[in-house]
Amino acid sequence: MARAVFLDRDGVINRAVVRDGKPYPPANLAEMEILPGVEDALRLLKAAGYLLIVVTNQPDVARGTTPRETVEKINDFLRSALPVDDFRTCYHDSGDGCDCRKPLPGALLAAARQYAIDLPTSFMVGDRWRDIEAGEKAGCKTIFIDYGYNEKQPETPDYRVLSLRDAADVILGE
Repeated sequence: MARAVFLDRDGVINRAVVRDGKPYPPANLAEMEILPGVEDALRLLKAAGYLLIVVTNQPDVARGTTPRETVEKINDFLRSALPVDDFRTCYHDSGDGCDCRKPLPGALLAAARQYAIDLPTSFMVGDRWRDIEAGEKAGCKTIFIDYGYNEKQPETPDYRVLSLRDAADVILGE
């Protein structure tokens, strides 16, 4: 069975736009910035045999504030710049009742079925409580990148770190 590192997108691999202490996705490709150390971290994880799967909520599409094409352009840019194996993007909002929107684990479970991933030996890395809860529900180990956002915090991540590079060190050290 394969091992994977599931990654949230905004705030984990690219810089989130923080307003009033809360993170938001970049509004367009011009605002997109890959965070320092991300490319090296992903290359190390890939070399260690992990599948790299981005799992991202993009509810602004359902809310009508961001076109789906904009999200896809950002994903395509990241796919071309980084060694990511797959993107799982949820375009729904909280009230839509889908199972792919974190904190539900549907996107992780679907990827696990498609790629024969062993979830207990895999990791979910995120910067928000929804990411950590989705990872926990899927049965992954969880790593919380703590930026001190002014919002609900995850209760019981397996690890707390300050960057994806730190998360890669934790994963590679296990």
